[in-house]
Amino acid sequence: MPQIILASASPRRRELLDQLGIRYHIQAADLDETPFQKENPLTYVERIAAEKSAWVQSRNDLRLPVLAADTSVVCDDQILGKPLHEADAVTMLQQLSGRTHQVYTAVSLRTRTEHLQAVSITEVTFRPLSLPEIIAYWHTGEPADKAGAYAIQGLASIFVTAIQGSFSGVVGLPIFETAKLLNQIGIRILHE
Repeated sequence: MPQIILASASPRRRELLDQLGIRYHIQAADLDETPFQKENPLTYVERIAAEKSAWVQSRNDLRLPVLAADTSVVCDDQILGKPLHEADAVTMLQQLSGRTHQVYTAVSLRTRTEHLQAVSITEVTFRPLSLPEIIAYWHTGEPADKAGAYAIQGLASIFVTAIQGSFSGVVGLPIFETAKLLNQIGIRILHE
């Protein structure tokens, strides 16, 4: 019997919930995730996570709490979305090369009577990347559907020299913040 609805088709978010032992039903939100003009990254991830949970909640026949999340890679206050093609991924990874950037992940948990949110902000530092290795990385297929054109839990881990914050937040669902929100509505991860 599911405890929540996960408003995401992300296999990474499913894996993280599986680690916690949370039972869920998947109902991915279908909405436009284009940032508003001059929208700052924090406002953006909070808005998108909230819109995802609201969209699924409005179609929720199971009357279960809805958990949604949104992750953005941010460099120089610019949101780096999912790359559209190879050249886009190359541009993003060159921008991240040899630098520290931020990964914002907002979590939205919606019940019939309340809406709870939390945000994780993590700093990730990449070593300098050569153009040939960026192109080789693109051809693995891994960066194609990832914010910022990389997956920290995959091959891109060889690029990371430091991380300050939540590894699971960079993957797409910050465990600490998620567990805290679930606890607030009576879903406990560890209990007697």
